[in-house]
Amino acid sequence: MIVGIVGCGAIANIITNYALEGKLGVDLKYFYDRDVERAENLASQLEGRAVLKIEDMLDHVDVVIEAAAPPAVAEVVPPILKKGKNVIIMSIGALMDSDVKENLVNLAKENNVRIFAPSGAIVGLDGIKAASIGTIRKATLTTRKPPKSLGIDISEKETLYKGKASEAVKKFPVNINVAAALSIACGMDVDVEIIADPEVDRNVHEVLVEGDFGEFRTTTKNVRCAVNPKTSVLAAYSAIKLLKSLNENFIVGT
Repeated sequence: MIVGIVGCGAIANIITNYALEGKLGVDLKYFYDRDVERAENLASQLEGRAVLKIEDMLDHVDVVIEAAAPPAVAEVVPPILKKGKNVIIMSIGALMDSDVKENLVNLAKENNVRIFAPSGAIVGLDGIKAASIGTIRKATLTTRKPPKSLGIDISEKETLYKGKASEAVKKFPVNINVAAALSIACGMDVDVEIIADPEVDRNVHEVLVEGDFGEFRTTTKNVRCAVNPKTSVLAAYSAIKLLKSLNENFIVGT
């Protein structure tokens, strides 16, 4: 299976490093970024190819990973789907826009391809998907991040946002993909609180879900990526595991 990637930032770097160890299970071969030098840098490590246009890779790949940014999804993903290629969307926050999501899902159906959205930077998404078969009455996310990863400099804890996930992803598009993943898995617009906390050195996500299945709580304390502290290493790992599973005959989890 040949894979291309759009957006050569933190997530692409982690995936490339894993591929260099021969553990990816697929052939990561094509790279695109508006910053051509970034694409060329990753491509050179794997004897791959940096392309000047996304279209230049589509005749040669089976799957494309979108790892750019939420605003890019509506622009870059449709041509990939129309070309009959599967897509892994990392910027899942873009899918909180119902028009964007509906358009992409329709294109996937029309072209007989699939859209994958990895679990990203939280644990427990399998359980939430299973719980959604019944009735979920409550779902909340509390995110605590170091102020610098949120682009601010403060010395005391401060709540930056409290409200619905649909609004959170607009105000913090590169920080809160977790809220989108949780909402989509639950099938509801979850309640979100975002806190800048100088006392934490990791990206912390606390999830509470209640429904007719019972109740569960999870806490994820993510190591931040060295290339970009806004990105959690677990998010890249979730994409890597998804890529590996595409060639596996035994799949664990919902």
